[in-house]
Amino acid sequence: MGYIVGLDVGGSFTKIVAMKNRELVYKSITTAGDPVASAYGALGKLINDLNLSISDIDKINMTGVGSGFPGTPLLGIDTVMITEFEATGLGGLYLSGLERAVVVSMGTGTAYLEADFNNVKHIIGSGVGGGTVVGLGRAIAGIDHPEKLSELATTGDLDKVDLTIGDISKGDIPGLADHVTASNFGKAADDVSNNDKLAGVFNLVFQSIGTMSVLSSRLVGINDVVFTGQLSTVKECKQYFKLFPELYGVNFIIPDDAVFGTAIGSCLAGGL
Repeated sequence: MGYIVGLDVGGSFTKIVAMKNRELVYKSITTAGDPVASAYGALGKLINDLNLSISDIDKINMTGVGSGFPGTPLLGIDTVMITEFEATGLGGLYLSGLERAVVVSMGTGTAYLEADFNNVKHIIGSGVGGGTVVGLGRAIAGIDHPEKLSELATTGDLDKVDLTIGDISKGDIPGLADHVTASNFGKAADDVSNNDKLAGVFNLVFQSIGTMSVLSSRLVGINDVVFTGQLSTVKECKQYFKLFPELYGVNFIIPDDAVFGTAIGSCLAGGL
């Protein structure tokens, strides 16, 4: 059996993976300024890096917002379009080792999915995601790269931006620690630095995603929540998600290679 290639052609990045006998043997990310160029570029790099010939690849499974462009098979290889929800759900299960989970795709926006290996259902979606970080980061600091924004946010002081339970309550509130956010940006004043604001942006985005994840988990009765997508690569993801399992008893999982979840799932959706 030859290689199955999974391509996730996104609005900002293209992820490509290769699998053989259900084993992940290659992964790479390229900038997706143009879906045609990025898809062909990623495929050419894979062939070169693995020292393959075209005949070594049995099939290319494509997904993502830019996956609908090819009118013919890529490089003459059998090319199949996979729905993004199915690919994301299956990829999250593969990476986590679970048979059933809520899978959350943190892309430009955020999708919440109920997934098992027989069916993937869309629970709900939100416009709060990576695009929110990039857009607000550009407005605040003139920077639109999540990792660079994350570096700046590291030196920011969240206490200067967000209003906490401790700020508004003199006594204890059962089930809520005093450091829990009461209002995102509820304390921001004129002397708040850009880095403080960026810390607030990441907290707002990840708390919004975390809250929606808890609600999705309770709606479908699944305690395991698996996170995939580009935002999984920034340190704030784990940092701001730590509170949710403590408060709500859910199991938040950010697997290794979470950024490649949808590309991996596209391979599996093709009957690997």
